[in-house]
Order: sequence, then structure tokens, then C-alpha cells
Amino acid sequence: MRQDMLTGKKIGFIGGGNMAEAIIKGILASGAEASAISVAEPLASRRDYLASKYAVVAGDDNLKVATQADIILMAVKPQMAAGVLTSLKSAVSADKLVISIMAGITTAFMEEFLARGVRVIRVMPNTPAMIQAAATAICPGREAGAADLELAREIFSAVGSVVIVSEAQMDAVTGLSGSGPAYVFTFIEALSDAGVKNGLARATATELALQTVIGAARMVAESGEHPALLKEKVTSPGGTTIAGLHTLEKGCFRGTVMDAVDAACIRSKELAGK
Repeated sequence: MRQDMLTGKKIGFIGGGNMAEAIIKGILASGAEASAISVAEPLASRRDYLASKYAVVAGDDNLKVATQADIILMAVKPQMAAGVLTSLKSAVSADKLVISIMAGITTAFMEEFLARGVRVIRVMPNTPAMIQAAATAICPGREAGAADLELAREIFSAVGSVVIVSEAQMDAVTGLSGSGPAYVFTFIEALSDAGVKNGLARATATELALQTVIGAARMVAESGEHPALLKEKVTSPGGTTIAGLHTLEKGCFRGTVMDAVDAACIRSKELAGK
């Protein structure tokens, strides 16, 4: 992270759950000062944990945190959004940047509850943020400018990779990368089960399945080659791999994955009331 972007700025988290913790961990690892970070969290045990582990300021007063912060990061449950935003309106002036990781909550929805001119950025990270390996999408609200978007990009680059999309694409992001880790976990579990079915010990099967997925993903990321080309390189004529791929094709593997993303995307729209 370029330190000049956050120098002198205070970041206030409204909500101190797992995703907020992941972001705090990432930006601290990038060189931000703990003294510049404050967290409003209703659960006392959670406040104590965050304060002791990360040396951030933790309290239970949303208004105080928002008033003191230059960047307000909304990390509360989506169903709490309207109430929390309403309570913060007096503290959120147009010189502040609001960044939201509230799933399904649009920038337009947030802007309705905040003062005119407040800049809003909507962010969709996924759970690997907890190990600084997130896939994150960001989109700007009506008042947010290029500098605001770049600041959000730099913050979330501390917990993984970041892409910029339009707001209309956020449901697709939710279906693909937001829900995607669960698809991959299920695939790893299925590979491990198959290994056990064919005589491997569970620990061995799981280790092989896990490293196979990690290694394959790294090959795509580091080689720059299309996944289809990499697949071709491991598929010998008349060999074992083509036999397995044939079975996946008969089971509509790729179509089923696409259907899963479609279903999650549709559900994302339903939850957002679209």
C-alpha cells in the first residue's frame, strides 16, 4: 500500500466482525498505524479481543468513531444498514469517505440515508480476506471520484486482489467470488472423498486434493496461460485424464458450476429486493 494515501487519515470501523478484522490485519501489515484505527463494536468480548491483538482503539459508540474518522468502513450486517446509517447521518459530513462491505446494500441505498455529497464506495470481498488472499470487487457511488476509488483499491489490496466493476455487476461478483470459496471447498472435499473411495487414507487424500487445487491455481496465475491450454498440456491421448474429463463432461460439470453462480447471483438480487 502506498503510505501517502493513508498518511494523516483516521479509519473508523462500524462493526468489528471477522471481515473487519481481516481488513484491519491487512492494513496494519501494510504499515498503517494502529493508533489511526478505531472500531465500534457492541460485543464487549470482541472489543477486548481486537484492542489486545491489534492495539486499535475499540469502543461501543458508533457516532464517536464516525465523527473522529476520515474514512468510515461500514461492516455491520446488511439488515442493520438502515438503522445504523440513520444514526450516523449527523456525523458523516461530505468531507468523509464511506466504504461499505455490507452485502447487497447498494450505494444508492446508503446515499439516501446520508447527507448530500457524501462519497460512498461499495466493496465485495470474499472470506479468504481472513488470510490476505481475497478476491475483492469495488464500485463507486454517485459522488465518489477517482481518488476515492483508488484509496479503496489500495486499502483492499492489503487483503488480496482488487477489481473495479460497475454497480450493476455486483450481483455477478457475489455469485462468482463471494460464494465461490464454498464451491472450491466442496470440490476439494469431493476430490478427497474420491481418493478415500479408491483406497487412500483420508489425511493423504485431503493433502493431495488440497495441494492439487493450490498448484493448479498457481499455474494459471503465474503462467499467464489460458486454463484450457493448461488442461490440454496434462491431457494425453488415450490417457487417464481424458477419461476423467469425459466423465465430468457427461455430468455437465462446467454447466453445473455456471448454474451455481447463476443461482447465487439470482439470490443476491432477491436479497437486495431487485
